[in-house]
Order: sequence, then structure tokens, then C-alpha cells
Amino acid sequence: MPPLRRHVTTARFADVVIHGATAYWVEVADDTSLDARGQIGQVLAQIDSTLTAIGSNRASLIQIVIHLADLADAATLDELWDAWVPQGHPPIRARVQSGLGGTCRVEMLVTAAVPQQAPPRNPEELS
Repeated sequence: MPPLRRHVTTARFADVVIHGATAYWVEVADDTSLDARGQIGQVLAQIDSTLTAIGSNRASLIQIVIHLADLADAATLDELWDAWVPQGHPPIRARVQSGLGGTCRVEMLVTAAVPQQAPPRNPEELS
């Protein structure tokens, strides 16, 4: 079995865990004072940054599970999502309503394929 590689770890979690050729991580907006549109856009940009840091890209996304604090934001999510996902390379996607803490409007759990030997370019890029 390939070893697990954990990047930017704390006592409670790792920012990214890579097992073989698959990476797993969670994104929430850095600025939760933004409205849903702002937070969703920020999370999608953060996914891009993490993909770059682990040597991957949007076409390598396998699955994204999207938690929305309010399903009323689904249309906004879909608008931003459709402009962001590469044509012909959509990942599996689930969208659910969840009780997110504080002013967090969206949380995304991401799974992506990565080159097996691709370490992060800079661990700080994953935070």
C-alpha cells in the first residue's frame, strides 16, 4: 500500500492528505464575512491554488461534495460552478444543506488525481 502523505498538519487535521495518486482536502472561505457568492468564488479559487500546489489541475478533479448553509444559494453555486468546471471534465458532485458554523456559507470536500511523485511546491500554498 502506498504511504499517506500529509501536508500542513495540526493536532486536529491535515490540509491535504495524498494516498497514491489521489489527494483529499476541504476548503472553506478564508473570509466568511462575504456573502454566499463571495464565499463560493473564494472557495473555488482556493481549490485552484491547492491543485496547483499539489501538481494537479481542474481536469483531474474526481469528486466534490458541497455543503451549503442554505440551499437557497444553490442557483448562485450552479452559476459559478458552471463557469469554473472545465468543459468535458466535470467531477462527481453532491450538494447538500448542512449546519455550518458561524457565518460560513459553503464548505467543499475535494478529491483529485495527482501525479504519484508530485510533492507540494510550497507547503504554505496549502494553508
